[in-house]
Amino acid sequence: MEKKILPVLGMACAGCSANVERKLKAMDGIKSVSVSLPGRTAMVEYDEKIVTPADMKREIDAAGFELIIDEETRVDTLEKNSYRLLLHRTALSWLFALLTMSVSMGWVSVGSLDASNQVLLIICIVNMIYCGRQFYLNAWRLLLHRSANMDTLVAMSTLMSFGFSVFNTFWGSSFWGSRGIEWHTYYDASVMIVTFVLTGRSLEERAKKSTASAIRSLMGLVPRMAHIVSNGDVVDVPLAAVSVGDVVEVRKGEKIPVDGTLTEGTGYVDESMISGEPLPVSKSTAARVLAGTIVSEGTLRFRAEQVGQHTMLANIIRMVQEAQGSKAPVQRLVDKVALVFVPCVLAVSALTFVLWLLIGGESVLPQALLSAISVLVIACPCAMGLATPTALMVGIGKAAQCGILVKDATAVEHMCKVDALVIDKTGTLTIPNKDVDFKSAENIALEDREQLKPYAVEAIAMLKARGIEVWMMSGDKEEAAAYWAKKVGIDHWKSCCMPQDKEDIVRHLQLQGKTVAMVGDGINDSQALALADVSIAMARGTDVAMDVAQVTLMGDDLRRIADACRLSHNTVAMIRQNLFWAFVYNIICIPLAAGALRLFGVDFQITPMWASALMAMSSVSVVTNSLRLKLLK
Repeated sequence: MEKKILPVLGMACAGCSANVERKLKAMDGIKSVSVSLPGRTAMVEYDEKIVTPADMKREIDAAGFELIIDEETRVDTLEKNSYRLLLHRTALSWLFALLTMSVSMGWVSVGSLDASNQVLLIICIVNMIYCGRQFYLNAWRLLLHRSANMDTLVAMSTLMSFGFSVFNTFWGSSFWGSRGIEWHTYYDASVMIVTFVLTGRSLEERAKKSTASAIRSLMGLVPRMAHIVSNGDVVDVPLAAVSVGDVVEVRKGEKIPVDGTLTEGTGYVDESMISGEPLPVSKSTAARVLAGTIVSEGTLRFRAEQVGQHTMLANIIRMVQEAQGSKAPVQRLVDKVALVFVPCVLAVSALTFVLWLLIGGESVLPQALLSAISVLVIACPCAMGLATPTALMVGIGKAAQCGILVKDATAVEHMCKVDALVIDKTGTLTIPNKDVDFKSAENIALEDREQLKPYAVEAIAMLKARGIEVWMMSGDKEEAAAYWAKKVGIDHWKSCCMPQDKEDIVRHLQLQGKTVAMVGDGINDSQALALADVSIAMARGTDVAMDVAQVTLMGDDLRRIADACRLSHNTVAMIRQNLFWAFVYNIICIPLAAGALRLFGVDFQITPMWASALMAMSSVSVVTNSLRLKLLK
C-alpha cells in the first residue's frame, strides 16, 4: 500500500472537503482518505496496483477541484497567485458594491427609477460574471455530480435575488402595481452577497496561512543549495542534486542540507530545532549530523547518507503534515453532518418560502423570496467544518515547535483525558552510562550505572499535579527500580518486567476505567505502546517504538509529556468552543433570517446582505479563535 499527502486546490467549505473525501473513497483501490480543509490536502492510502494518483486527479478535477500530483509543482506559488486573484476580485467587488449602494440609495442620480434599475442591472451582471463567477462554475460542476456546497448556496441566493430584480425591472409596475402590491429590486443583495463572501474568504485565507505556520517554519530549515566536494573543489549545487555518498561541506552559520556522518573537521552544531536541547553539540569525526541543524562553530565535511524525503527533518515534516490532516473522532461526526447540511439548508429555505406564501398569500411573495434567500446565505456550513481542523492544525503545529511530534489527531483528543501514565525506566527515565564496565556491575554505585534525565523530577511532579497516576516499569532488579522510582518521586513501580508485564499493567489500569498513556523507547515497550490509549516514544529510541507511538518527544526533556497534556487540553477546549459557537450561530440566525420574529409582531429580520456578512464573519471568527492557541501557555 502507498500513502501520500496530495494538495487539493479549490476547497472553500466543509461541503467541499466532504465531497472530495467521498469521491476518493468511492474509487477502487483506495483504503483510507482524510481530507483537511484548512490544510487543503488529501491524505490517501491506496493500492498502487489498482489506482494511481492520475486516476484520482481525473476524478477530483472533474468534480470542480484540483488535485496536485506533480511533486515538482510549486503549490505555494499556485496558492499565492490564487490569493492575489481573490484579493483583486474582492477589491473590485467592493467598488461595484459602493456603486450599487450609491445608485440604490439615491446618493448618485442617474435619472428615473427605470434608469436606476437598469444601471444596477448592468453593475450586478458585471460583478456576478467577473468577481463571482467561481461560485457559479463550481455550483454547476457540483450539480452535474449531484453534489452541493457553499458555492451552491451563494449561487442560488444571488441568482434568485437577481432574477426577481430583473423581473421587477421590466414588469414590476404592470404585474405588482396592478395588484396594489409594493415592489422593489434587490440588486444590492446580489452584489453584497458576492462581496461579503469574497471578503470572508480573503480574511479566512489569510488566517489559514497562520494555522500552517508550523509546517512552513519546519520547511524553512532546509537550505536551497549545498556545497559538494568534487575532485578537491567545492561546488554549489541545488539541494535536489545531492546524492547518497556525496561529500558535503557546511560552514559556520550555515544549515546542514542532508543527514550524514562527519568525515572531516570538528565543531559545534545547534540541534535545538530537532532535539530541543538549547546548547550546541560538539561534533568530530564519525559523529552524526542532521538536515536543518546549524553549524555554530567550525567547518564540517560529511558523507551524505539520507537525502530528500528520507532525512529525519523530512520525516518530522511528513509526520506533522499527516497529523494535521488526520481527523479526531469528533471531526468524523462533523463531516457526516456537513455532507447533508447543504441539502437540509435548501429544504429549510424552500419550506420558509412556502410557509410565508401560506400565511400571507401572493401579497407577501417578495417577503417570502427574501426570507428564503437569507436562509440560503446565512446557513453556510463553513464555520462548522472549520471548527475542528483549524484548532487541530494550530495545536499540532505548536506541539511540533515545542519538540512534541503528534502522529494522529486521535492522540490529541485522548491526551487531555489521561489519568494514568506508565513509563519505562532505562533510556526513558534514565540515561545509562555506556562507558561503565558491567562485568563488575555488582561493585558499581547505582548513580555510576546510570543517571536521571534532566528535569525528570520536575516532569513527574508536573504529571502528578495534573492528577495523573504514574507507574514505572523496569526490567532491572528490585533494588535499582526502587531507588530510581523514589529518587524521581514515583509511588508505583515494578521491577524485573518482561514486555508482557508492561502490557499487562496497561491493561490492568484500563480495566479500572483509566485512560492510560505509555512512555517508552525500546522494542520491549512496543506491546504496551500499542495497547495504551496514548502511546509516547522518545525520538532517540528504536524505530519500532516510534512507529507504534502516536506521539514522539524530541530530546530528553520529560516535561514535554505534561506540556503535551496541557496542549491537548487547550486544543480540545478550543474545538468545543468553536463547535458550540458554530452550532449556536445557525440555531439563532436561521430563524431570524427566515423572518420568524415578524410572525410575533417584531419588525426585525436579517436581510440577505447582512446574512452574507454574518456568514463570512462566522468562518473568520472560528479560524481566528483557533489561532489563540498560539498565545496560550
